[in-house]
Amino acid sequence: MLVHYLAVFAPLIGFLAAGLFGKRFGDYFSQVVTSASVILAAILSVELFFTVVMGQNPTVLPVMDWISSGDFQVSWALRVDQLSVVMMCVINIVSACVHVYSIGYMAHDESKSRFMAYLSLFTFAMLMLVSADNLLQLFFGWEGVGLASYLLIGFWYHKPSANAAAVKAFLVNRVGDIGLILGILAIFVIFGSVRFDDIFAHVAEKADMTLSYAGFEVHALTFACLLLFIGAVGKSAQLGLHTWLPDAMEGPTPVSALIHAATMVTAGVFLLARFSPVYEYAPDALAVVCVVGALTAFVAATIGMTQFDIKRVIAYSTMSQLGYMFFALGVSAYSAAMFHLVTHAFFKALLFLGAGSVIHAMSDEQDMRKMGGVWKMIPLTYIMMWIGSLALAGVPFFAGYYSKDLILESVWASGHWYGHFAFWVGIAAAVMTAFYSWRLIIMTFHGKPRADHHVMDHVHESPAVMMFPLVVLAIGALFSGAIFYGGFAGVPHETASQHVGVSKEIEEEIEVATEDQLETPVHEEAVADMGAMPLDDKSIFFGKSIFVKAENDAVAAAHSVEDWVKRLPIAAGLVGIFLAWFAYVRVPSLPATMIWTFKPLHTLFFRKWFFDEIYDRLFVRSAFSTGKNLWEVGDQKIIDGVGANGIASTSRRIGAVLSKVQNGFVYQYAFFMIFGLIALVSWIAYATGIIRFE
Repeated sequence: MLVHYLAVFAPLIGFLAAGLFGKRFGDYFSQVVTSASVILAAILSVELFFTVVMGQNPTVLPVMDWISSGDFQVSWALRVDQLSVVMMCVINIVSACVHVYSIGYMAHDESKSRFMAYLSLFTFAMLMLVSADNLLQLFFGWEGVGLASYLLIGFWYHKPSANAAAVKAFLVNRVGDIGLILGILAIFVIFGSVRFDDIFAHVAEKADMTLSYAGFEVHALTFACLLLFIGAVGKSAQLGLHTWLPDAMEGPTPVSALIHAATMVTAGVFLLARFSPVYEYAPDALAVVCVVGALTAFVAATIGMTQFDIKRVIAYSTMSQLGYMFFALGVSAYSAAMFHLVTHAFFKALLFLGAGSVIHAMSDEQDMRKMGGVWKMIPLTYIMMWIGSLALAGVPFFAGYYSKDLILESVWASGHWYGHFAFWVGIAAAVMTAFYSWRLIIMTFHGKPRADHHVMDHVHESPAVMMFPLVVLAIGALFSGAIFYGGFAGVPHETASQHVGVSKEIEEEIEVATEDQLETPVHEEAVADMGAMPLDDKSIFFGKSIFVKAENDAVAAAHSVEDWVKRLPIAAGLVGIFLAWFAYVRVPSLPATMIWTFKPLHTLFFRKWFFDEIYDRLFVRSAFSTGKNLWEVGDQKIIDGVGANGIASTSRRIGAVLSKVQNGFVYQYAFFMIFGLIALVSWIAYATGIIRFE
């Protein structure tokens, strides 16, 4: 049991040690203790993977009694099931790489202890989110992640742009969090509990329940699921609440890798996967999730093709890949979405940290127009960026190939109109993804050097402490797809060998897990009550931590789609790579010609579909105007003018009048005394009835 607790709480120990004693013992102490604690958590998470996932031994561990108010009881417990352990492995492994990388990247920063403490705090908050056993506990981790991200994005607070980006991320996420809060309240109204087991055990009973809202009768589960989805939209930067993501690149590059590759932005994906038993009974909500995810993937890809900041290109790539995960969730392909979450964590963290290595080598330059011609000077970074880009583009046999193809095959196999819509949008996004990935490679590493000669004279490979984490992530980007395909995809044994990259050993592992290991999950009764399909070999990794109705099992149906559906994503990636090579190597004048020819379209993409400008006009300016009016009229003129300052001014004026009678003449004092005495006697006489006025 100690393993379970340390896998979650070790980063908290690192945070407290660095935060409380960092100044006393120095930066080196903070770097060592935080890195060691997260590395320990990563090792223990891998051990839990074999115990809980491969051994099918989930559990719920109590921590303490938390809230007790009448009949409302909430305990703090760690839900260590297959879904949470997969997330814990991703979070801790990527965070460990980021911590070690930060030792080299932040070597010249004056606040290394504070930075390392923030990283560990973020990691702990994310672990609390994914190990939550109830919605309130999940919300605690959810808000903790938001706080830590605010601190990390605005770490260089002396930069106005960093401050603005941190505030923007915080406020935009608060919009989504309002939806999450309302969703939690709706779940409590429907089920009378916030515990996951209590909720999931009674979903089928509430399938036809309606709620009265704003004078309308709405389907209760759909209403609750849409509210939860709003929270996921904010945290996972889906279309509409995505504007904070590219601005968050103002934080140090390790922050970008930690927040935008594998952790914070995937919280929304985890939330929807965790609530799969509820979403399965809310098909309209799933349709909305699918369409929003597809639009997000497309819009982000169009923007990524036009950006020049190396980190922003990768950031929009993150947003686009999150769109893939969400439209997979929208067709009930939860395991496919989680598979892409895992592989994406490796290759996207690799790309971000690789970009940081480039920035480090180029004297903090981030504009790709001022790079070029450096691949021979930083060959290891160049190789790492190639591996990450190949995985991102879905090129066989890299990790992204397996997970992205599984998503596209699943949405097509779902048979829904929104699934087919997502498929074609995903194919278009795949072409653009490959295009901007190789645009980045070519502009950054190839061609003639465009940087100042002083910069070029100092181009150098990053130190080993920065390169070692890249190698670890590159291994994941190379092999995680092939190794885990069978488990995540739920490949039937007889068809496993038909999929490229699934070895005989993996097939045997699947068979053993299927026959011998798939036993009691955490909420077996809950799923049984809902008429869940038999486990068979469909949930090798997830057991019953994810629930899919038999008729909605798009992942199982994906294995029998037509051959052209399987080959089209590969072709899309290769077309994108070819177009990038043709435009930036073969005919380097072509991009400028295309920009001139399609100026309005390019402006739309380059200006990010004008979301920032629209939001500024609709919300930001009106908020500032409202705030200014409340300050000038409400605060200064009414509250201060009529209230505190007004009362004080009136008191001063009355005092000034009364002070005039204090002139030192005895006869005047005697007059007021006699006048007061007469008034007092008259009042007493009137009150006692001695004097009456008829």
